[in-house]
Amino acid sequence: MINVAVIGVGSIGKHHARIFSGMEGVRLAGIVDADFPRAVEFAQKYQCGAFNDHLKVMDLVDAVSIAVPTTFHFGTAMDFLEHNKHILVEKPVTTTLEEAEALIKEAGKRNLILQVGHLERFNAGVSLISSMVDKPRFIESRRLSPFLGRGTDVDVTLDLMIHDIDIILSLVNSGISDIRATGARVLTENIDVAHAWIEFENGCIAEAVTSRLADEKVRQLKVFQHNSWLNLDYQKQELTCFTRRDGSAEKEVLKPEEKEPLKEQLISFIECVKKGTRPLVSGHEGRDALKVALKISELVNQRI
Repeated sequence: MINVAVIGVGSIGKHHARIFSGMEGVRLAGIVDADFPRAVEFAQKYQCGAFNDHLKVMDLVDAVSIAVPTTFHFGTAMDFLEHNKHILVEKPVTTTLEEAEALIKEAGKRNLILQVGHLERFNAGVSLISSMVDKPRFIESRRLSPFLGRGTDVDVTLDLMIHDIDIILSLVNSGISDIRATGARVLTENIDVAHAWIEFENGCIAEAVTSRLADEKVRQLKVFQHNSWLNLDYQKQELTCFTRRDGSAEKEVLKPEEKEPLKEQLISFIECVKKGTRPLVSGHEGRDALKVALKISELVNQRI
């Protein structure tokens, strides 16, 4: 039995608690939130302990998922690593590369699992398109959301675009030769709209467009490669494939088996804890995505 706690039960953390509470081989030992009445509310719902300080659950757990605001990721994660606890920390892993490197070093030194919550890697559509990508030439991603007021403590590059950066890096698997970007601050003190152009050493080019000021939610990924192109609609959970056949394009629509990505992510985390295997998105992948996102933010801020 793996004893776990959820640190932060906001819009994302509350779902961590829900899933862990019903997971086989897992005991939800506690819920921590600075808003103690909120911690109590969810602790009563899932019949576990409620705490307002993450240090109070150290002796109760083997592993934790950390879903506090990004600025608190590093301190909270390091506390648990120093107490020999496995951690899953929501994306972005930290706010700086130096912090990310420190977590990677600490986890490696203690042989602990450090997984970063890049949820889209566990999306069934992403898994399917990943299995079909072969030497991509051009990738286009669009991640647009209406303004919700959450996640605005960081640039939209760190809140939303980082998902697509992580996926693009995993699909291309090549060093980056150049990055260009533009964007704007509109409703917050941070970047709300961003458009990035990433060139890779192997010749592939990726374009990523992200906004938290859109009329409607859009989640789309297109991959163009020799003799075919793939179009993934995350929301429809639908992958449209166009393949060259005798001078024309043959269309095929695939619907992967629908699964809850967060549940798949948490199941994978627990399996890594049990078996000591490397996560699909380890601290290294989390750091690499963060490095690109921070560079894009830097380039945008130079222009505005």
